[in-house]
Amino acid sequence: MTTARQVALVTGASSGIGKDAALGLVKAGFDVVGTSRDTSRVTPLEGVTFLDLDVARDDSAAAAVKQVIERFGRIDVLVNNAGVGSIGAAEESSVAQAQTVFDINVFGVLRMVREVLPHMRAQERGRIINLSSVQGFIPAPYMAVYGASKHAIEGYTQSLDHEVREYGIRALLVEPAYTRTGFEANSTQPDLPLEVYAQQRQTFGRIMTAAVEEGDDPAVVAKVIVAAATDPRPKLRYTAGTLAGRASVLRRFAPSGIFDSQIRKMNQLAS
Repeated sequence: MTTARQVALVTGASSGIGKDAALGLVKAGFDVVGTSRDTSRVTPLEGVTFLDLDVARDDSAAAAVKQVIERFGRIDVLVNNAGVGSIGAAEESSVAQAQTVFDINVFGVLRMVREVLPHMRAQERGRIINLSSVQGFIPAPYMAVYGASKHAIEGYTQSLDHEVREYGIRALLVEPAYTRTGFEANSTQPDLPLEVYAQQRQTFGRIMTAAVEEGDDPAVVAKVIVAAATDPRPKLRYTAGTLAGRASVLRRFAPSGIFDSQIRKMNQLAS
């Protein structure tokens, strides 16, 4: 079966940003396939076909893309939204814990990109939209592992975009700030907690909880994802929300000393 409409594949579409992005793409005229690790627990969304997918497994990524191609005959947009948070000082996460975060946030993206690219090259068009974060371009104290995974996505996407443009494909970044998705509640906690960091970690936890509660609605980020998927002349980077826009400007234009002091002030770190 081949559809005349464009097809979007959205990972992690059962809730939060992914859910709103899937619904937004439906409204924009796409046939949308959403994924979840366990679709039996997913509330159906009008216009969205759900498939099981574990981005941490090669075979699962391959099977999901194969199912989309068999059913729709094409993939025009891949939204790599599935991810996991990680809170704690850098020294408090074991290498094994960090590897788990990277296996989802970084290698999960690589797996999906490798599976869709042959199809996008064959049709000579496509967009790969990778969900980054403001913590992909600014320091992330007490979220070093998570921040490192998003910095990796930034570097990977920039390079990928140059490689695939000649085939009619673009690789793009969407960079949200704090979003009301329950991110902090679902983030992994350090598996090697140290007393020396306990007080500051707790302080950071309170800051994070308050920031998420006051953060952007997922629909704000979803609107930006739809823009990235449909813009006639797409940009490499799309910041999502007012705070993300301010952070981007600060990072680009503020003197290094002022930028550094602002990071410490925001995170209530000793001067």
